[in-house]
Amino acid sequence: MTADLATAPRPAAPASSAATVLEFAGVTKRFGGARRGTTPFTAVSQLSFDVRAGEFVSIVGPSGCGKSTVLNLVAGLDRPSEGAIRLSGAEVAGPNMQVGFMLQKDLLLPWRTILRNVEFGLEARPIGREERRQRALRELDRCRLADFANHYPFQLSGGMRQRAALARTLAIQPDVVLLDEPFSALDAQTKLLLQRSFAQTIHASGVTTLLITHDLAEATAMSDRILVMSERPGRIVEEIAVDLPYRDDPIARQGTPRAREIIAHLFQSLHLAEREA
Repeated sequence: MTADLATAPRPAAPASSAATVLEFAGVTKRFGGARRGTTPFTAVSQLSFDVRAGEFVSIVGPSGCGKSTVLNLVAGLDRPSEGAIRLSGAEVAGPNMQVGFMLQKDLLLPWRTILRNVEFGLEARPIGREERRQRALRELDRCRLADFANHYPFQLSGGMRQRAALARTLAIQPDVVLLDEPFSALDAQTKLLLQRSFAQTIHASGVTTLLITHDLAEATAMSDRILVMSERPGRIVEEIAVDLPYRDDPIARQGTPRAREIIAHLFQSLHLAEREA
């Protein structure tokens, strides 16, 4: 099974003819060493990959391999030690307002209604009050939360809060959405349902998405492509095109034989990588 995946021609990703939105070109990131007593280390090394418009790409790898570093570099929260990152053709040189970043926690403001939480990311932009309100309502409707616009975060379930966080992220109309394990704190049933809800919303919006996750089934069920990272210093050691239907329905996709093959292959690849480290 592993040999079949490794030797078969790599099918083209669905967005192969689309423009490149995100590009890593020979990116290396080192930390530490500037202060006395700290040990420098290289988090990621010579990363080169791209993500095309409307594509959903997942990054998997062993714990500590630099997955979160990748997202921080895209968001401009860290700068590369070597190489360059380009977003929509422009080099990322600092925090970028065209990046939507979602974490494990929803980070909703408890004193604001859900509608005003969704509006929050728009308040730093030159957008009038009425347009802010219309954008927020549109995304709440897309995330099936229109009936809860005037509720407060404590009145919503964990899954609904994460959907509200997604609505807030999409309202800024980002060039790329970064997802940092947004389902990891949820119970198994809620996680499956929220994966499907996110997949449907992201597919409908057409937004370019980069997900990091430890969940190999999640990566397979939601992605167009999967990038596999090595142990630290993290490098891209494999790329898998997920040539499967149902990108907007992860539950249906996970039931296909090809999905099970990809999950098993990923598990074996990561297991071997950890043994060799």
